Amino acid sequence: MTASSPSLLHRLKRLSLVTQIVIGLIAGIALALFAPDVAKSTAFIGKVFVSALKAVAPILVFVLVMASIANHKHGQETHIRPILFLYLLGTFAAAVVAVVASMTFPSSLVLSTQDVAVTAPGGIGEVLQSLLLSVVDNPVSALMNANFIGILAWAIGMGIAIRHAGDTTREVLGDLSNGVTVIVRLVISFAPLGIFGLVASTLATSGFGALIGYAHLLAVLLGCMLFVALVMNPIIVFWKLRRNPYPLVLTCLRESGITAFFTRSSAANIPVNLELSKRLGLHEDTYSVSIPLGATINMAGAAITITVLTLAAVHTLGIAVDIPTAILLSVVAAICACGASGVAGGSLLLIPLACSLFGIPSEIAMQVVAVGFIIGVLQDSAETALNSSTDVLFTAAACLGEEQKAQHAT
Repeated sequence: MTASSPSLLHRLKRLSLVTQIVIGLIAGIALALFAPDVAKSTAFIGKVFVSALKAVAPILVFVLVMASIANHKHGQETHIRPILFLYLLGTFAAAVVAVVASMTFPSSLVLSTQDVAVTAPGGIGEVLQSLLLSVVDNPVSALMNANFIGILAWAIGMGIAIRHAGDTTREVLGDLSNGVTVIVRLVISFAPLGIFGLVASTLATSGFGALIGYAHLLAVLLGCMLFVALVMNPIIVFWKLRRNPYPLVLTCLRESGITAFFTRSSAANIPVNLELSKRLGLHEDTYSVSIPLGATINMAGAAITITVLTLAAVHTLGIAVDIPTAILLSVVAAICACGASGVAGGSLLLIPLACSLFGIPSEIAMQVVAVGFIIGVLQDSAETALNSSTDVLFTAAACLGEEQKAQHAT
């Protein structure tokens, strides 16, 4: 019997994170169903996981954004500008779709607001004032209090300043970024255990009705991603090419989206996208730059995740959202999505930044992040599939559009 236990543990370690999360999810549901009193005691495990996420998120945003800007290479080809425009347009459009869907089909979450003061902003003016004060916050205070707006502002400023530093300084910053990423991956590797505690304690305390809320939230998320993939992106491609976009859209979804769905990594799908771009007959000097860049900044799926989960928290807390504030959220979600970390669940860790627009404390925002991990088995896969397939789609649309312009000019 003693020899079989390590063997079982090693088998579990060999499983993918998605499989481990599914096991933790099922185990938490089973424990809440058959032993609710024991399940309530697992709340501590969930709290430890949420606290770890809360601790690592500010450092992650600060270091990764600063390193990314500091190590940005000069002299990129100007012909990728139309692709960059499509990347930004697509990401912003996805955020707008998510805002509309969240307001049309509002989601509610089970959040603990005990001993947490929530102050709803009075309107766009108050939101902008709060935003400006957050931007000029002390950097140490911003890190300590998880003021993500201030963290982002300081990271951008420091990144621009360090771009003029020596190569050694920028290499050290790159190594620091890699080190933080390792720690983030370590924290996320405990997601199955943390989700087990969160699911078990939540269901035992609140009942299985919480699952219905998660199912509704997941349906809104996946519905937005399908709408963007099959309606919004084709509209953008048609605007660029003035011809039927669906053959190109479906090719990208089939040959890039499916592999990205299972790898759950835009970076891992870069070779697939490069090969697809080659088969589509695109210019190598264009797609060799735009595809890796798209894996970093073209994040329509992440914008949807950030927006939908943020507005779910806003709806749960009863905070009113007017149209100017919703537009501001779309802009912030698009910017946050462009800086989403490449690790699994990276977009979830940027939700507190969007939540801070509505005065939602980090304690509650990190509970929303934990909910994101619970539904992440499907959400993250669909998000990656949308992000990665859109990299090829917009690269192809921009290249073909430039070719059409050249033909008309001659």
